[in-house]
Amino acid sequence: MIFQQNYLYWLAGAVLLGVAVMSWRDKNNPRRITTGLFWGIYAVLFFIGDWTYQLIGSTRQVNIMVGIAVVIMALMAGLGGVKLGKYTQRTPEQREKSARRLGGRLFLPALTIPLVTVIGVLLFTFFPSLQAGFFGAEHSATLVTLFSMTLGCVIALVMALVITGDRVSQPLQEARRLLDSVGSVFILPQILAMLGLLFTAAGVGHSLSWLTEHYLAVNNRLIAVMVYVGGMALLTMIMGNAFAAFPIVTAAVGIPILVLQQGGNPAVMAAIGMFSGYCGTLMTPMAANFNIVPAALLDLPDKNAVIKAQIPTGLLLLVVNGVLLYFFMFL
Repeated sequence: MIFQQNYLYWLAGAVLLGVAVMSWRDKNNPRRITTGLFWGIYAVLFFIGDWTYQLIGSTRQVNIMVGIAVVIMALMAGLGGVKLGKYTQRTPEQREKSARRLGGRLFLPALTIPLVTVIGVLLFTFFPSLQAGFFGAEHSATLVTLFSMTLGCVIALVMALVITGDRVSQPLQEARRLLDSVGSVFILPQILAMLGLLFTAAGVGHSLSWLTEHYLAVNNRLIAVMVYVGGMALLTMIMGNAFAAFPIVTAAVGIPILVLQQGGNPAVMAAIGMFSGYCGTLMTPMAANFNIVPAALLDLPDKNAVIKAQIPTGLLLLVVNGVLLYFFMFL
């Protein structure tokens, strides 16, 4: 049997569906219906695939329905429809007692995930026939990594249940608590990544290039470098994703000005440009998976505590990137 990427989406959809059912059953949640509906719609979107197009017979109709579902989710989130409920958690004293009892074994599941991921990637890389037989001749380059990481998560989950002796439903309960704590921000990475593709397809990069060339003194090398580095950080802060910002800013400033006009090295520009985008990632709540999720995991009272701690580092690195780009790109 050929393993498909859709199987990973279906697994994520199944987890979200379980979260939705738990939310509906939580009578202590004042918005349990809309909270469950939000995660339920999100779960359904993960189940949609090529089979949906074949069943309905129209790609356009499926895309329209998905768009309507996303709009409904946005309305529910915007109107306060996603709220925290009541979760089955141990008291701080019970958690401290359990931590002392389990000791270093608590770290084993967390260490298992990267270990299994690396082993899986290396195994499939060194045995191409195994990779082709399991994933098929034509498959996404990221599928091997995603499969290995998912396998690592499943193994770590089983290990955690064995080590702690908790019920099978407890991990799903913790997943619900985390999702509800993060809220609708959890879906931002997917939406913003798609927004980046739309910006690129709409030619936003070329429009920004025209504006930059006509209204900024980009014939000055220092100004051009500052615009590129600052633009990468700023657009990443807006979009929450450096990968989405990179093609736009590079098409607007990087290639036409720094490379073609100033004669810079494109490899240096790309490397430092992406690093500049990561500086923006440190300073924005739009990068929810980096900045909001850790705050929820650590039960921090301030959801922006991680961002506030990272802002000095992000600004300092941004200045350093500008200096590096200015002196090394034009060697």
